[in-house]
Amino acid sequence: MSITQEMPEQPAEVRIHNFEEVALGYTEEQAILEAERCLECKKPKCVEGCPVNIDIPGFISSMKEGNFGEAIDVIKRTNTLPAVCGRVCPQEEQCEQLCILGKKSEPISIGRLERFCADREREAGVKDPVVAEPTGKKVAIVGTGPAGLTAASDLAKAGHSVTMFEALHEAGGVLIYGIPEFRLPKAIVKEEVEYIMKLGAELKVGYVIGRIKTLDQLEKEFDAVFLGTGAGLPKFMGIEGENLNGVYSANEFLTRVNLMKAYRFPEYDTPIKRGSNVIVVGGGNVAMDAARSALRLGADEVSIVYRRSDEELPARREEIEHAKEEGIVFRLLTNPVRILEGENMAVNGVECIKMELGEPDDSGRRRPVAVEGSEHVIDADIVIMAIGTSPNPIIFDGSKGLEVTPWGTIVVNEAGMTSLEGVCAGGDAVTGAATVISAMGAGKQAAETINDYLSK
Repeated sequence: MSITQEMPEQPAEVRIHNFEEVALGYTEEQAILEAERCLECKKPKCVEGCPVNIDIPGFISSMKEGNFGEAIDVIKRTNTLPAVCGRVCPQEEQCEQLCILGKKSEPISIGRLERFCADREREAGVKDPVVAEPTGKKVAIVGTGPAGLTAASDLAKAGHSVTMFEALHEAGGVLIYGIPEFRLPKAIVKEEVEYIMKLGAELKVGYVIGRIKTLDQLEKEFDAVFLGTGAGLPKFMGIEGENLNGVYSANEFLTRVNLMKAYRFPEYDTPIKRGSNVIVVGGGNVAMDAARSALRLGADEVSIVYRRSDEELPARREEIEHAKEEGIVFRLLTNPVRILEGENMAVNGVECIKMELGEPDDSGRRRPVAVEGSEHVIDADIVIMAIGTSPNPIIFDGSKGLEVTPWGTIVVNEAGMTSLEGVCAGGDAVTGAATVISAMGAGKQAAETINDYLSK
């Protein structure tokens, strides 16, 4: 049985000193060899695992023949952002998990093949998109993260007049401010946004809905609205010392590094505090991104502090392994209880306590329980909190009748429609922090719903 093709990467000892992409991509030969492993199942389970329903056997079949142009056409029938998904989508938990080859060997590297096709198209020149005749209907897209970009693309292709509103000064949402350059080059995100604008979509940046315009005003000016505002409000632990100099939310830290290019200071005029001993609290993908970024900024030691064990780390296993290769220290079954104050209200260490796993909680994971008498101090001058986010409530200002949960997420039905007629929502604003591809799936569903609504 053939063995999966490993993707070339920058060596760990080299990449920790730069922000260039870690994974280098397949060669043409590797891509074809990997595609040839596909069994072309009559009832492919892999498609069932894809939130945007890519015809996976179809595009891989084209790749076997070396027809990469046809392959990317197949992908783009349902996926607006293939170069993004090929890099950051957790395929191992979705399409690849259902690949029949995975039962006896390694599954097909579907994400890597998707990335290859998208990159090949970028090198050759992206084709001009095909757009339906204008419908005369106007749709507002609030937020330009993966959910908003997907909805905007599908609705523009359908012939609607689409206007995208972005609060920041660049489009892309979490793709541009949250995910580091070494995982997702920003030039790729910008090219994906430009493609959507070629479909006829208009982009307004620096435009905060809830301030410059209210949701009620958008409802009056547009025939339909999609809310894809994400979950950009950071959470903190509520422990002593979180107000000290040197404590960042992961959102602020990554926004400064990625969107505002702090790693290229003073070429870009955004400073960031570069610590010697950095602690990142949390175990998800955002925590890995923050830790690996801090290391590249020159920290002597970066530690992940997480209250559960390695098995419960929620980050993608690939990102965890990359972090370990790069020398990130994992302090597991450990929980902060206090951030210590030094001179000038600066961070001077973190007091932590050891944990052990007890009975399962509501999430099905074993609940961490503090071990008495295990308090200890970890050296730190920077602390980054990466323990989750929630939707920013600004969007709700000036809105009447939009139903939300006690956690601030927007309530929608199965079709993605909110309590307001003609207003859909999707992505992290509905689910809380989740994956890029699940947000895209929600944007696609909402676009279908809005299409149906506008055709009545």
